Amino acid sequence: MANKKFTKSIGTFAAAFAAVALAAGSAFAKTELTVYTAYENDDLKPYKEAFEKDNPDIVVNWVRDSTGVVTAKLIAEKDNPRADATWGLAVTSLLVLDDYGLLVPYAPKGLDKLSAKFRDPRNPPRWLGNSGWISAIIFNEVEGKKRNAPIPATWKDLANPAYKGQIVMPHPASSGTGFIYVSAWLQMWGEKEGWKFMDALHENIARYTHSGSAPAVLAGKGEYLVGLGFEVRGSRVKAQGAPVAVIMPKDGLGWEMNAMAIIKGTKKMEAAKKLMDWAVSPTAVKMYGDTRSIAAIPGYAKALPYMPANLDQAIMQQDFVWAAKNRDRILAEWSKRYEAKADPKKKK
Repeated sequence: MANKKFTKSIGTFAAAFAAVALAAGSAFAKTELTVYTAYENDDLKPYKEAFEKDNPDIVVNWVRDSTGVVTAKLIAEKDNPRADATWGLAVTSLLVLDDYGLLVPYAPKGLDKLSAKFRDPRNPPRWLGNSGWISAIIFNEVEGKKRNAPIPATWKDLANPAYKGQIVMPHPASSGTGFIYVSAWLQMWGEKEGWKFMDALHENIARYTHSGSAPAVLAGKGEYLVGLGFEVRGSRVKAQGAPVAVIMPKDGLGWEMNAMAIIKGTKKMEAAKKLMDWAVSPTAVKMYGDTRSIAAIPGYAKALPYMPANLDQAIMQQDFVWAAKNRDRILAEWSKRYEAKADPKKKK
């Protein structure tokens, strides 16, 4: 009889312990948030660690690729979304996604602190910007001396035959960086002159890469004389010891905005909202400003190593809405003219 009582009490204790353990496990269960991004790989870890430190109940799982690939993936998945949010995607891509009805309106805490150009003007906004990157020329000075090639000062200088077969540029359909160039040139000079310039540039192009970072890295290694890349990557390549000059052309600085949004269909809305709140907070914007020339809250951006200060005041007036509306047409024309020099796409 005593054994039965003992067994029963053990069973009761085990059931109670299991219930407590289950409750504790539920209390400490973390929400996993799938976030699609085109941020640089070296930015992903710091952003994830900082966000999760302030939001210990959420884990960010990055899905990272080039801008064009991420954009196409989100559109392809629109009827069965796999992403909860996107953080670090070109605003021109988010404008395209908005046309597909893929963005959830949300006004995060601290929205009023953002510069007006870094937010969707609708209330509540469907997308928010956090930082920006600027088109630049990365020129290998050692190779330039070997080839007796001049350092370019303007975009149009790149048509010089001295650079024949020595310029690498990102593919605008794959890379947000590549699309910056094409969009900015067409807006800067008008379509007739813009395409005329790109025809001349194409004569000197060695290859179009599917990575926005690759041209700066290739120029830094001396594999090519000139890489068209963004100023952040140029600064980092030079800081790593590459013999490059990072040139901000005198005839106009195109730029693009890193932006974010909640993806329609997410089953983790509250966690996605927390991500948006944090991603526009002073804590986050300070992190952007430490590594970008343009930040969403005025005064937060610092001059990057080897770069001039106040680049946010030197950028051209860019019409992102026009770029998004005309993106398919522009890319079709670009591909018709220049696709022959594109790198082969990697097989998945």
